[in-house]
Amino acid sequence: MSPSFFEIVQLADGDFALRRIDDDTAPLVRISFSEEAREMMDDRDMNVAKAMIAAGIEAAGNIGHDIDWEEDDHDTADAQPQYTLH
Repeated sequence: MSPSFFEIVQLADGDFALRRIDDDTAPLVRISFSEEAREMMDDRDMNVAKAMIAAGIEAAGNIGHDIDWEEDDHDTADAQPQYTLH
């Protein structure tokens, strides 16, 4: 299998996307900022999108280490919703 190369592009609607260079189908990741967020970033939205994608790739690379695949406690009666605060 040949290696894949990726690129971060700005789409026609202003969103940012991570996609394979040789593939124009749906992107692997898509980031959309509100107008308010874009104003706060003061033309640094591409840099923020790059940082977000880099952090996501790093987190995905580490996810196998964070999951207890042998966990056999499937009791969800007392399950609490989990939130991620960034």
